[in-house]
Amino acid sequence: MPLLFPDIQELVIVDEEIDEQVPAKLIVWNDDINSFDWVIESLVSVCNHSQEQAAQCAWIIHTKGKYAVKSGPLSEMRPMREALVDRGLQATIEY
Repeated sequence: MPLLFPDIQELVIVDEEIDEQVPAKLIVWNDDINSFDWVIESLVSVCNHSQEQAAQCAWIIHTKGKYAVKSGPLSEMRPMREALVDRGLQATIEY
């Protein structure tokens, strides 16, 4: 039986290579739900930011609508994104 999508396996392999080789950016988006204090607390807890760094990130998120709060290997950014989302923040990854 011929495969309907023969390139799927190759796409999975490429994704694994990106996971190891390409730096990713963890983006947090502004919303009308979460307080500054909660965003700051979340960035300190999840991203290991200092209070000052987290406060600066929160302000940029508020004024610009989004901000890359952390960068590193995709494999490290994924769990941080999930933790931020679990806390109710809107977070995405760009690479």
